[in-house]
Amino acid sequence: MADLNEAGSFSPVIETKSLPSGLNVLTILTFVGSAIGLLGTLYNFTNAKKGLDQMEAAINSPEYENMPALAKKFMSPEALEVARKSYENRIPLTLIGLIGIALCVYGAVQMRKRKMQGYYLWLTGELLPLLVSVILIGMGALSGITGGIIILFTVVFVLLYTMQRKHLTN
Repeated sequence: MADLNEAGSFSPVIETKSLPSGLNVLTILTFVGSAIGLLGTLYNFTNAKKGLDQMEAAINSPEYENMPALAKKFMSPEALEVARKSYENRIPLTLIGLIGIALCVYGAVQMRKRKMQGYYLWLTGELLPLLVSVILIGMGALSGITGGIIILFTVVFVLLYTMQRKHLTN
């Protein structure tokens, strides 16, 4: 296509393919989610001992028997064991979390450039911390409301990004 410029001559108009809206939205959400994940990872690292101590104190307190059943569910011996393992493994969990965040962000940047490798980097960054958490802590790491939300978001994003692969090239 050509346009008539001010001088009266024709000049070519270069049309560039814009980023598909679905991929654009997903990558922006990935950047936001990665920032939130970074804050959460650093918070968990710095407060792991405090959370473990608070849970132990609550379970060992005389008021524990009078707590509602829902509160006891969050402060069960199983939850205490998850908190203990999280504290004991806080350094590798934090390092893997930071690596996962970096892979997700870099993968999203690559996908914005329409590169297929970005999808695989993002997918690795998304799944690696979950896998390592299950290995180091056990399935309790993905239990409860927080675990359910993490699994839900992961499955939804994997499906949505997989549907956008058609816009990526090698």
